[in-house]
Amino acid sequence: MREALFVKRNANKWKAIEENPTRDPDELTARFVELTDDLSYARTFYPDANVTRYLNGLAAQMHRGLMQNRRDDRNRFLTFWQYELPMLFRQSHRLLAVSAGVFLIAGLLGWASAAHDNTFVRLILGDQYVNMTLENIKKGDPLGVYNSMDQGTMFIQITLNNIYVAFRTFIFGLFASFGTVAMLFYNGVMLGSFQYFFYERGLLLDSILKIWIHGTLEISAIVIAGCAGLTVGNSLLFPGTFSRIVSFRRGIKQGLTIAVGLVPIFIMAGFLESFITRLTLPPVVSGSIILASAAFIVWYFILYPIQLNRRITP
Repeated sequence: MREALFVKRNANKWKAIEENPTRDPDELTARFVELTDDLSYARTFYPDANVTRYLNGLAAQMHRGLMQNRRDDRNRFLTFWQYELPMLFRQSHRLLAVSAGVFLIAGLLGWASAAHDNTFVRLILGDQYVNMTLENIKKGDPLGVYNSMDQGTMFIQITLNNIYVAFRTFIFGLFASFGTVAMLFYNGVMLGSFQYFFYERGLLLDSILKIWIHGTLEISAIVIAGCAGLTVGNSLLFPGTFSRIVSFRRGIKQGLTIAVGLVPIFIMAGFLESFITRLTLPPVVSGSIILASAAFIVWYFILYPIQLNRRITP
C-alpha cells in the first residue's frame, strides 16, 4: 500500500485519538493496540516517513496514559480478560466459524462411519476402551471409567492432556493451516463415533448428561484452539497488505494469545471431569451445568467481543 493511501485511510482515526483523549482503561488499551498495529506497519514499509514519526510520538503519548491508568499488575491481569482477549478474538470470528464447521462435519462423518461399519469405533477408540466400556455396561455403569482413578491424579492428567491437545492443534497451524484442520477432523470423527457407540446401545441421553458436563467446555476449547491454529496458518497463506513475515508474526501473536487464554477453560473442564462427572446427578442438575457452560462460551467468545467492538468503534 502506498504511503498516501495508508494515511488517507487512517487519518480520521488518528485525529480522533489525538483530539478526543480518554482515561477509560479499556478504551485506552483498545486505541493503543490499534495504533501500535498501524505503527508496526508504518515502520515496516515507511521507516523514514513523517507518518512513522507521528505515529511513534502518538503511541508514546498513549503508552504514558496507559501506565498512569494501570495501578498494579492485578489491573493488567483483569484488562487482559476483560478487554484484550475478547477484542483480539473478535478478529478471529470468521476462522472460529471455519473451525467449528470442520469439527461438526467430522463429527457427522464419525457418526455415519460408525453406523455403517461395526469395526470403526474400535479403530478410532481402540479395543481396550471399547472392551472396558462394554464390561461397564454389563455391570450397569456404562461410564464407570470416570470412577477408575484418584480424583486429584485424574484432574492433573486430564488438564495437562487437554492443554497439550489444544496447543498441538494451535502449533499445527504452522503447516499452512492443514495440520490444524487435520487435528480438528480427527477429534471430530472421534467424538462422533464415540457418541454413536452409546446411541447404538440406547445410552445416548445418559452419555450426554454425563460426558458433556465437562465436554461442553473441553470440546469448545478445542474448536477455539483450532481457530488459533487457523489464525497462524492463514497469516502465512493470506498476508494481505503485509509482508509474509510481518503477517506471520502478527498471526503467531494473535493465535498464541487465544491459545493461552484457553488454559483456564481447560482447568475448569478438568475439574468438572475429575470431581463432578463421576457423581450421579439428577438430570436437571447435569443439564444446568451443560447449559451454563455453553452459555458462557457463547457469551464470552462470541457475543461479548461483538458488543465490545461496537462500543469502542467510532
